[in-house]
Order: sequence, then C-alpha cells, then structure tokens
Amino acid sequence: MRGDLLDEPVDAIVNAANGHLAHGGGVAGIISRAAGPQLQKESDVLVQEHGPLATGTAVVTTAGRLPFKGVIHAVGPRQGEGDEEAKLFHALASAFEKATERGWQSVSFPAVSSGIFAVPLDVCARAYLRAMRASPLSQVRLCLRDQPVIDAVLKELGK
Repeated sequence: MRGDLLDEPVDAIVNAANGHLAHGGGVAGIISRAAGPQLQKESDVLVQEHGPLATGTAVVTTAGRLPFKGVIHAVGPRQGEGDEEAKLFHALASAFEKATERGWQSVSFPAVSSGIFAVPLDVCARAYLRAMRASPLSQVRLCLRDQPVIDAVLKELGK
C-alpha cells in the first residue's frame, strides 16, 4: 500500500534500523521523532547491554507516543555487504517472529534497505515479497512512499 507508516492500522510497525539503533535519519528518524525520546532511550539501553545488532536481526521497543503496541527495529543490509537479499529476508522474518512472540497479529513495514543502504530495488522487492509470503502473521502490510520502490514490487508481483 502507498501511505504513511505512522497511520497504519496495525499492532506494530517495523523500523528500518541500523545496528546501533541510532534513529537519526530516514524512516528511523521519522519514527523516532513521532514516538518521542523514550524510543531512542530504550534503543540506547539495548545497544549498551547487548552491543550493536547484527545485520538480519530485529529487536522490539515500546512505541512511545505512537498508537502501536511496539516498534520492531529490523537491521537490513547495506549494498556491498554481500548476500543482501538473504540478509534482508532474515531481517524481516526476524521482525515478524518478534511480533508473533508477542501475540501481535498485524505488522506494517517500510522499504527496508532501499534508501541510504542502497540495496537495489529488485533485490529488495524479492526479499519483501518472500518475507511476507513466509510470515506467520495474519496481516502483513508493505507500506511504501516512493514510486520506484512501488514499481519494483509491482514488477516482482507480476512474475
């Protein structure tokens, strides 16, 4: 769906995170500013206690001022790491698993790794659709803003 991730009618949203959970720019910055300082404080504590998150993993924080039960921070790959499609699939699958563990039924996620992480859109589209199809959740929504990402997903759906 095309829209604003913060307006999604779901239990939780996924954040396109980096391993240090520093939510300064992009989707992460938007989510963090809307949630308020509690989200970044919780993220800082997680990194202090456990170290930076590995690519392909996910963790959960509360949603602060946002109307969700939580925010799931998925660490997608950066272009050039190697095996980006598999790593992106694992990051999303891990996010969906975190939701399932908490009894949440619906999640919406943005275009993880397609922005400043520069993973090619066709690679992202394949990973997004594969992760959605494998999800145990009753509702998984891909919430996009940018037409090139939407076009890549539609092209992949057409295959």
